[in-house]
Amino acid sequence: MTKKNIFLFATAMAVAVFTSCVPARKFDELEAKEKSCQSELTAIKTSNQQMEEKIKGLNETLTKDIKEIDGLRRDTAIVGSNYRNLTVKYDKLNLLNEQLMDKLNKLLVNSEKDNAKLSGDLQMTREQLLKKEDELKALEAQLNKQKAELDALSAQLKLREARVNELEDILKKKDQATADLKKKLQDALFNFENKGLTITQKNGKVYVSLDESLLFASGKTAVEPKGIEALKNVATVLEQNPDINIVVEGHTDDVPMAGKGDIKDNWDLSVMRATSVTKILLQSAKTLDPKRITSAGRGEFFPIDPAKTSEARKKNRRTEIILTPKLDELFKVLEGN
Repeated sequence: MTKKNIFLFATAMAVAVFTSCVPARKFDELEAKEKSCQSELTAIKTSNQQMEEKIKGLNETLTKDIKEIDGLRRDTAIVGSNYRNLTVKYDKLNLLNEQLMDKLNKLLVNSEKDNAKLSGDLQMTREQLLKKEDELKALEAQLNKQKAELDALSAQLKLREARVNELEDILKKKDQATADLKKKLQDALFNFENKGLTITQKNGKVYVSLDESLLFASGKTAVEPKGIEALKNVATVLEQNPDINIVVEGHTDDVPMAGKGDIKDNWDLSVMRATSVTKILLQSAKTLDPKRITSAGRGEFFPIDPAKTSEARKKNRRTEIILTPKLDELFKVLEGN
């Protein structure tokens, strides 16, 4: 029953009591009933108010629950979407895993083949390594042998260097002796130089060249007085220098001899002139050893000037005294080598 209905009922009852002629007892009963109704009404109002408050609380709870349900629905939708995504990813991962396992199995099969091949290659490499090691040992032995040979060659080289140095010293001494000899001859023959006599040094030798005009009359083999004087000075120098080898060479021009008497040709003339000069040297220096001297005739075959002129032929008619320092010390070193 609503509050409005209760209120109308109570009013109707009051009107009925007051308008009807009822006894006082009845009135009291009605009044008691009214009070009871009023109490019930008050209780009902209180209960109704409490119920409204409960309903309000329930409505608030309901609103909150509805919001929570909506949030849960949204979360459920998100979770469902995530679940579906995860499912798709899982399927992809599962497929990828199957592919990887397939590749792994293939790799394992190939790996076994590769391992067998590698094992064979390793064995071959070991054999090759042992072979190379043997070759290396052989090369090392050969190297040691070559090193020993090199050491021996190095020792020989040092010995040869010492001998070369010794030879160089001897040659220097020889060159110095040759230069000293030239100087002595120049001093002794100062008055004759450039007057039919020249002194030169070449190839470790001293050449004293005497023109025909200084020594001989044309076609003759007897030495003229001015030539004898020059040869005496040469003999004095040679006597003072016993370590000098002497070669006397006679030279003519290319004009043929007439062939009269003992001189048949230019060979004869060149030899006889060389012999005449040699004899004067020996006569002028009593201590000059004849073993030191060699006489030779060259004829017309070693000209100074090959031209066919009177001036060239005059140059070619000459006698040369070739002086060479003895090389005994040098030959000893060479023999030692």
